[in-house]
Amino acid sequence: MDKIYFKGMSFYGYHGVFGAEAELGQRFFVDLDLSLDLSRAGASDDLKDTVNYAEIFTCVQQIVEGERYNLVERLTARIAEKLLCEFPFVEVKVKVTKPNPPINGHYESVAIEMVRRREDFGS
Repeated sequence: MDKIYFKGMSFYGYHGVFGAEAELGQRFFVDLDLSLDLSRAGASDDLKDTVNYAEIFTCVQQIVEGERYNLVERLTARIAEKLLCEFPFVEVKVKVTKPNPPINGHYESVAIEMVRRREDFGS
């Protein structure tokens, strides 16, 4: 299966369990591995035979910046679901990184990664 990758998309969102997270917000990073057949696009060199990268970016941006979730797990699942419903992907891998969650300790970030397939949503 062919893949399209997005690495390090950066958005400002208001996700988290604690009030300060909902009020102040923070940066989130999203990585995508998107599986689909790209053979037609590879042969035709025509945008109509693939997916528009700008539309994918906008789809993810609208979820991260426009919706609010308590859990990064739900945010990640929502991105996967929307991508599979809006685009002709067979499988998506979505990773959402939260760089500075309010947890005592020293670490760089926490992240959630999910893999979902089209059949998971009855499509």
